[in-house]
Amino acid sequence: MRALLVFGRLFPFLVAFLWDRRRFVFFGRPPRRNEERHLRRAARLTRTLAELGPTFIKLAQVLSARADILPEPYLSAIGTLTDQVPPLPPGVAEAVVRAELEQEAGAVFERFDAVPLAAASLGQVHRALYRGREVVVKVLRPGVEEVVRQDLNVSFRLLFVLNLLFPNHHTRAIASIVSEFSKRISDELDFRQEARNAATLRRNFASEPRVLVPEVVSELTRRRVLVLEYVEGTRIDRLHSRLASGELKLEALVAVIVEVYIKMMLEDGVFHADPHAGNLLVDGEGRLVLLDFGMVLQVEWETRRRLVETVLAAARQDVDGVINGFYELGILDPDVDRGTVRDAAQSLMAITLRDDVSPRQIQRLVEQVLQTFYEWPLILPSNLVYFGRAGVLVEGIGLRYQPDFNVLVVARPVLARSTTRLIEGVVHQDPRAKLTDWGLEAVGAVRTLRELVRRVERDDLRVRWHPRDTLELQRFLAQQVRRALLALFAFTIAIISSVVYLATGRLPVLILGLVVAFGMFLVIFLLPTHLFQNPLRYRRKWPGA
Repeated sequence: MRALLVFGRLFPFLVAFLWDRRRFVFFGRPPRRNEERHLRRAARLTRTLAELGPTFIKLAQVLSARADILPEPYLSAIGTLTDQVPPLPPGVAEAVVRAELEQEAGAVFERFDAVPLAAASLGQVHRALYRGREVVVKVLRPGVEEVVRQDLNVSFRLLFVLNLLFPNHHTRAIASIVSEFSKRISDELDFRQEARNAATLRRNFASEPRVLVPEVVSELTRRRVLVLEYVEGTRIDRLHSRLASGELKLEALVAVIVEVYIKMMLEDGVFHADPHAGNLLVDGEGRLVLLDFGMVLQVEWETRRRLVETVLAAARQDVDGVINGFYELGILDPDVDRGTVRDAAQSLMAITLRDDVSPRQIQRLVEQVLQTFYEWPLILPSNLVYFGRAGVLVEGIGLRYQPDFNVLVVARPVLARSTTRLIEGVVHQDPRAKLTDWGLEAVGAVRTLRELVRRVERDDLRVRWHPRDTLELQRFLAQQVRRALLALFAFTIAIISSVVYLATGRLPVLILGLVVAFGMFLVIFLLPTHLFQNPLRYRRKWPGA
């Protein structure tokens, strides 16, 4: 019944998207859709995903950063989807505390507020007093594990059917997202892992006075209960009065956020992967407070090295270095034309290096990039997806408070200050981490070599050509086939005209036929070969280039 319900709610949107691409689904030109119609559909899709429950809310939050799957305005619409849901019935949270801590909430805490601070799709947060200290108690919603398990099973079944019916890069990307999500959601359903993540981030920022990570009350942390230090603060998207009074400076705040995410992603390799305004506060001392540590990614050293090299190449305006970094990171598919990618990279770098760029120009460029990701078979690795979400968050905060805010002007000095540390982090890695990485690479190489030998033994070794080589071969063969057909047609005309002359004795017919045949032979041998290529082929141009 759950599978039928999910299918029934999402199937109309699938048909609508297919109708947008082909009027009669499998053939015909796409119909014209105005922006207002897409906005209404995006709003309906957001409501539907929210009504389907916690699994689809979490999946929507991940999809909101995947420009290679959804176009605008759907990205923006589901990006506004929060996991605010009705609170649990009275007494349910206390029952979870009693089951996990084996004591009544009143016996453990001097005070336990019955009214929650926040109610989310997976958990609910209450304020409490523990040993004279203000804390927050996060409890897991009863039965949510089974709901997530059922929804994931339903999602995999639906994706199996979709991949059979519509085998394109969009459905493959969605399948990889659901698969990755199924591996990571278990961490969010186990608050002990979230406590370990919070402790790790607290250690990493221990020497940074501008950042605060709440302390975990480890003696009260269980699988369904997490207790953290309570920190009073203002959400990052509700700072209007503090900014207007001069208490906070927008440029300094954005610079701190940029530096925090650079440190997490490129230096420490431990990344807070759920960046949105509800998870960032500013306390009374102006410190940035990080919250909600259910999704924290471990970024491998090799990935960080490649990212640093790509960032440094962009800083020195090395277009080819940036493109090579994209290939190494797995962003670019081999089928994507390198020349077109180079045009896109040059356009991006030209914009990012200017100080007089208006927000409208940046927005237009971002829209072009997102459209390119949607239409091309590009690949967004999961780590870079979350890093991109952090970038969108930073830009959104700046524009929220200052319409003409240029985040690039603020970010460049931060990146310049971090360059030395980034290089040292790449070159001077912890020897134990290096040995671990080298060991994993060695094991992978041995496995690959063993598989190669096994395929040779089974006569199952295949050599894959690069798509560009295959395309050139196809063009060459197409040219030769067209020439052969044209020659055969000329020869046939000459034979037919000769037969007609022998049968009727009409010399003009013979002369005309031979002239036509000879003219066709001249076309074959004298005209340039590019005229035999398919005139419908074209090279895709970067928008606005």
